[in-house]
Amino acid sequence: MQKVKVPINSFQYGEISSSMLMMTDSPVYAQSAQSLQNMVVMSEGSARKRYGLKHIYTYGLTSLGQAQSHLFKFVFDNNEEYVISVEEGKIRCFQLESNGDVTLVTTLTTDTDGDPLPFDEDYIQQYTSAQYGDVMFICHPLFAPRMLTRTSLTTFEVSVFTFDERLDGSLIYQPYTRFQSQGVTLDPSSTTGSVTLTTSDDYWVSDHVGTIIKYGEAEIEITAYTSATQVTGTIIDELKLRLAVVNPLRTSEGSAEVEVTQLGHGFAGGETIVVSNASATGGINSGNINGTFTVSGIIDENTYTYTAGGSTSSSEDGGGTVYITTHAPTVDWSEQSWSAVRGYPAAVVFHQNRLVFAGTIDEPDGIWMSQIGSYFNFDIGDGDPTDSISLTAATGDVNEIRYLISNRDLQIFTASGELYIPTFQNQAITPTNIQIRKQTPYGSAFVQPVSLDGATIFTAINGRIVREYLFTDAEQAYTANSVSTLASHLIQDPKCMTVAHSGFGLPDSYAVLTLGNGDAALFTSNRAERRAAWTSVTTTGNFCSVCAVKDRIFANVYDEYGELQLCEFDGDTGLDFYLYKPIVSDLVDVSDLYVDGDEVDVVVTDGTNISSLLTFTVNASNQVDLTAYNGYGFTYAWVGKKFEAKIITNPIDANLGAGPATGSIRGIANVVVDVQDARSMKVNSRPLVTETGFTGKKEFRTLGYGRNPQVTIEQDDPLPLQVNGIIAELIV
Repeated sequence: MQKVKVPINSFQYGEISSSMLMMTDSPVYAQSAQSLQNMVVMSEGSARKRYGLKHIYTYGLTSLGQAQSHLFKFVFDNNEEYVISVEEGKIRCFQLESNGDVTLVTTLTTDTDGDPLPFDEDYIQQYTSAQYGDVMFICHPLFAPRMLTRTSLTTFEVSVFTFDERLDGSLIYQPYTRFQSQGVTLDPSSTTGSVTLTTSDDYWVSDHVGTIIKYGEAEIEITAYTSATQVTGTIIDELKLRLAVVNPLRTSEGSAEVEVTQLGHGFAGGETIVVSNASATGGINSGNINGTFTVSGIIDENTYTYTAGGSTSSSEDGGGTVYITTHAPTVDWSEQSWSAVRGYPAAVVFHQNRLVFAGTIDEPDGIWMSQIGSYFNFDIGDGDPTDSISLTAATGDVNEIRYLISNRDLQIFTASGELYIPTFQNQAITPTNIQIRKQTPYGSAFVQPVSLDGATIFTAINGRIVREYLFTDAEQAYTANSVSTLASHLIQDPKCMTVAHSGFGLPDSYAVLTLGNGDAALFTSNRAERRAAWTSVTTTGNFCSVCAVKDRIFANVYDEYGELQLCEFDGDTGLDFYLYKPIVSDLVDVSDLYVDGDEVDVVVTDGTNISSLLTFTVNASNQVDLTAYNGYGFTYAWVGKKFEAKIITNPIDANLGAGPATGSIRGIANVVVDVQDARSMKVNSRPLVTETGFTGKKEFRTLGYGRNPQVTIEQDDPLPLQVNGIIAELIV
């Protein structure tokens, strides 16, 4: 029989999968655990009991398991911060007050036009947002982007995103796309006013009513639907085409015939055209080259002629920028990119002082960037550096864009892979230098990616792996390595993810990932020290949406009664759904959340010390009666539901002279646990209970043999617990 002391001096790798329990020679094995439930791994490698869930608000929603509310942060400045809840047909705005309280300040069910809000609980998990200053944009392909605008410290309003317009109202600065098949022409019946629009192939649907069609540079609003090939529209200005070629007019010496280059003109000959803005060319003055003319000849699909008002004295190309007014059939037409017919953007972000949208139903790989500093102007103009940008993520696959992240570059997460638009040193993205590059092939699930430890972490399309999207200098490219391999058992159907910087009162950043089974997982990473850790989080209910505002973490959680509650991870009191209330005449009013017959756990304080009391039943007045503790001087109470914190080590193993003890029958003689301010805990069912708290090393005698001896540290009392390390004496 041999005895050997086996140290577990750190939990820096967190909870690991049971499939790794034979890897006893790995450094990971010695600094991890089989289970870290409701524990937070600290930067030092210690494990501390997580914060409890402070109750903030009861929504009045009871469909257990449904993501009925999606939480977003809204930060105007350090003193004006909010949590936004987007729900079925509703938005609730909660203000984070300077004293730590969270107060509902606004509930909205209609927009500024009096129309109902379009939010649908079936898609709430997929909503994306971007916020700058007083405005938050909320997006999904099924509705036009909505703007949540803060109008005062405690008031908000919702409006539909609208594009800027030319001052005379003749042009809307929105993106346009050619959705028609190649060669399909549009034939308006006139150049102004109300017109009939006929296409050479089926194109129109009834939902086109209200949308804008662009004939060359002119806009036509569809007012009525007739058939798949015919609609009625109103021309906003007149049907004037700006020719795409500069100097599109060619003259021949001694002839009055002028040759016009107009791509895909669609003329058959004999049509009437109005030429304007053309400069003198080939000796013909502008007065004779501009005006109303008849197309005299067709050279090819891109070239035709007309007879000018005078003969030329030379052969040359000229005219400058030329406009042609006509209603002849043309292939040079397009439709507004976003509409009820084509869908709306799925993703939104601010990047390099541009507002960026991406991913509609009909253009899932489309990306649109506003003009620099003009967030409502998407006119591509002449391609100047500050003009709007419209491009397609055409990388060989149809990339259904789901999320955009502004980080080192503009990162693009799609259903089929990860892409990015590079940022060039000392240069802004412009229409002439923009590039899009595909990097990794994993695809993103409907879980918002978040930035953590210099990388962007996202959930892969299969819902079983969390990856980090990270640019590596060595490869000059992005990689997407798994960060959940060690704890693959925890990643089950992720729903929502957020990151709190300096979360849980600790210096590190923590990602919180809610799961389909109602649990949550915590992840922390320190790439410089090559450590990362996952732990599991459970409660008496089910976690749904989460969001972080700086170091504060908020969660929507269904309680055990099926009520959706807004809560905050707050404080060392080990209670979930807790209320912090004064004790008045030995009674605690808990009517904010609990009712007659509910069983609750209570922690009390006299202003200096805290004590955990027994479980109580709420009385008919919705109070907790503490008469039995009269005279103890307790002034305030935390009332909620206690949760269990547990550490189960990997099987204790050692390398002996004859080889590893793995698989052999062995036992643990005693365990030394180093703790900080522990009021109670059990080590392999052996209890430690103190009145004032214990800090230091505590020895526990244990019994039993087996092939996988483990140390289990657990606490179900609603009190603090921090475990710094363990030394187990193994008997083989």
